[in-house]
Amino acid sequence: MVLWGCPLDLGSSWKGGARFAPTAIREASWNLESFSPYLGKDLEEIAFSDVGDLTVSSDPKKALEEIAYFVEGLLKKGKKTLIIGGEHLLSLGVIKGLKKVYPNIRVLQIDAHADLRDQYLESPFSHATVIKKITQELGPYRVFQVGIRSWEGEERKNRETVFLGESPFFSLHPGFFQGPLYVTLDMDVLDPSVCPGVTTPEPGGWSFKDLLYFLYALPWENVVGMDVVELSPQSDPSGTSVMVGAKVIRETLILLGGGNG
Repeated sequence: MVLWGCPLDLGSSWKGGARFAPTAIREASWNLESFSPYLGKDLEEIAFSDVGDLTVSSDPKKALEEIAYFVEGLLKKGKKTLIIGGEHLLSLGVIKGLKKVYPNIRVLQIDAHADLRDQYLESPFSHATVIKKITQELGPYRVFQVGIRSWEGEERKNRETVFLGESPFFSLHPGFFQGPLYVTLDMDVLDPSVCPGVTTPEPGGWSFKDLLYFLYALPWENVVGMDVVELSPQSDPSGTSVMVGAKVIRETLILLGGGNG
């Protein structure tokens, strides 16, 4: 398994600053125990490599190509991937790379926002358009959305995604996510009282334990990769948000490494 940072920060519509998250989360992890009391596993038991940050172009199209190429190379070596973002647009590049190895890939989006716009602020490349573009890349109803509590009217009316609901509390049928699955986690799914340091905070969100328990219920044997995006460290001087992000990364590394029980 390979952990890497992707400090893409080109298309955020409000606060920006997601490029600082990979470094901030790594620094926060130095003050976090490696043992997960929830999973009963230690991160030191998990085989993974942190290969640092991918340097990407300032041109969105080229940056997406660079991300896709890097991801495809990892997958062809049989590696699972965990990405610390960076803005949400990076997920489009990841999917472009994943699709070449896993043509039947499905995506689970955990997010406060639908991200289904055709363009935003006159740009087709934005964190507000990323899921629309992923849906166009994969075809209808291959993206599953959960946690969404902010919609533009046309997004909800004309979507070609499967909306699982705003709440994390629903039963996942064992066969619900069949085949390879990619998970993209926008940290703004959490309530701002829990994680204020995100690029677009949205009141009314999940608690930290809501998120953990939802993640624990996923079929990790099918998950081939995941990203954690949209953390904006400078928006939370207390450092709480980056510690939340670091803890999510710890749990996810253990889950991806087969330590879910």
